Amino acid sequence: MTKFQGRKIAKGTATGEALVTSQGISFYGGVDPDSAVVVEKGHELEGKSITGKVLVFPRGKGSTVGSYVIYQLAKTGKAPVAIINKECETITAVGCIISDIPAVDKIPIEKISTGDKLYVDATKGLVEIR
Repeated sequence: MTKFQGRKIAKGTATGEALVTSQGISFYGGVDPDSAVVVEKGHELEGKSITGKVLVFPRGKGSTVGSYVIYQLAKTGKAPVAIINKECETITAVGCIISDIPAVDKIPIEKISTGDKLYVDATKGLVEIR
């Protein structure tokens, strides 16, 4: 088991399969709020659903409306179970906090691969590859 200690952004725990990208994500315009599919043209995750995944990406980007897209995804049951960032910015942080999505940053995301089974204890800032 590999463990990483990061910084708590939004408390909570979750277990799930990692969906990893080296590119930033814009939730407003980059993720379809109805299907939770990444729709940004040319993005590494284009065409993939983020529902039920531990979404791992360097940082968010784009409009502050992205926080409300995360909230909408949570309210419709289509959000990721947790978010892990290298450096969490305000858009993603606010979205996770208002949506009760566990979030941790300051994690070496390049050591996590899509398909890894992850346990996230965001209250402690802990991420484990199991």
